This record gives sequence, C-alpha cells and structure tokens, in this order.
Amino acid sequence: GSDDIIAGNVSKYTVLPAGYCGQPKKGHLIFDACFESGNLGRVDPITDFEYDLFIRPDTCNPRFRVWFNFTVENVKESQ
Repeated sequence: GSDDIIAGNVSKYTVLPAGYCGQPKKGHLIFDACFESGNLGRVDPITDFEYDLFIRPDTCNPRFRVWFNFTVENVKESQ
C-alpha cells in the first residue's frame, strides 16, 4: 500500500514491458536515484507513458516529501 516504508533508492531500474526478454531498447526508461540527494524509492509502470513514482520521505521529518531528485534515461523522441 501507499503506507509501505521505502527503505532505499532506485538504482538504474529499467522498466521493461511484461514478458519482454533481452537488452533494453530505446524507450525502455531507466530510473536512477542512487546518488547524493536522490530520493526515488519505487517505480510502478502503468502504461508506456505513465508511471507511479514513490518518493522517499525527507531525512529529518518522515512526514514530509517536499522535493524530488532522480534521473530518467533512455527516452525516445515524443515519449
């Protein structure tokens, strides 16, 4: 559920279509937050163009999520 504790950052997480095997192709997004100040805890794909992103709580106050910092790579044109 949305109340689950997210312990760590996403590290070079590649979103692949269900049943896909092989190397990622252009458009298979790669999310990363494994760097200082990164705070992306989980990525849930909804469609090829929609994702639910779960941001980890702020360090000093777990009730707040007032910023976000992560990267997205391997996008294709018009994605």
